[in-house]
Amino acid sequence: MGKQSAYIAKLPDEAGRIYYTPEEDSVWADLYAAQESGVAAHMSQVYLNGLTKLDMPKTRVPQCCEISERLGKLTGWKVAPVPALIGFGRFFGMLAEKTFPAASFIRSRKDFDYIEEPDIFHEIFGHTPLLTDPRIAAVSEAIGKAGLKAEKKDYSWLIRLYWFSVEFGLLLEDGAVKGMGSGLASSPTELPHAVVSDAPERREFRILDVLRTPYRIDIHQPIYYVVDAIDDLVAMSERDLLTDVREAQSLGLFAPTYPEKTDA
Repeated sequence: MGKQSAYIAKLPDEAGRIYYTPEEDSVWADLYAAQESGVAAHMSQVYLNGLTKLDMPKTRVPQCCEISERLGKLTGWKVAPVPALIGFGRFFGMLAEKTFPAASFIRSRKDFDYIEEPDIFHEIFGHTPLLTDPRIAAVSEAIGKAGLKAEKKDYSWLIRLYWFSVEFGLLLEDGAVKGMGSGLASSPTELPHAVVSDAPERREFRILDVLRTPYRIDIHQPIYYVVDAIDDLVAMSERDLLTDVREAQSLGLFAPTYPEKTDA
């Protein structure tokens, strides 16, 4: 959102389907295989239940239209292919309409282990299982609706709420910390880093703290927020999020706990 993509978007045909090459299908298959055991061990049951409900193909790139058909029956959401990077305004607008914007390309072998921008594997494998649960889907919709009312200066604050919950949130489940966010589900290295490593700090999920926490997209997160229960996310979706943003702005950002990015 806001910078140039290194990839070219793939456009759907009149039937809404995208042609993926055999090599691209092979990348999907290998990514799926690489993540399957990790998500089984470290992701929350709410994610795993969604993955089962969607029953997405393991050996080829799924079509957005086929995922939409299954999602629509469960929560009324759909998936629409978009270029890799879209503006915050369009992003929030699509979420408010229960439409998840999915970057249509899949990463190359060069970026197999980590890709800075979202690709179709991250979008479909990471995000859509969460959208099968109406409670988590409501969080995305609420953030989208808040974004429609927000001023541009509020966007970076509001997106932190999305980042530390839907993207990289953790969930306390039967006394154990599990991955919840889509960025964890789709990353072979960050999921164990977030859940079992001693390196990151895991903080209790408090909305004002989340809104005030800066992050970088190109590193494993040094801080994760742990949601005690899914019902806490339901409560969050019912709040006046822009009022929370205003309060967070008055308090200011926390000092970063990561090194500054350099061009070297």
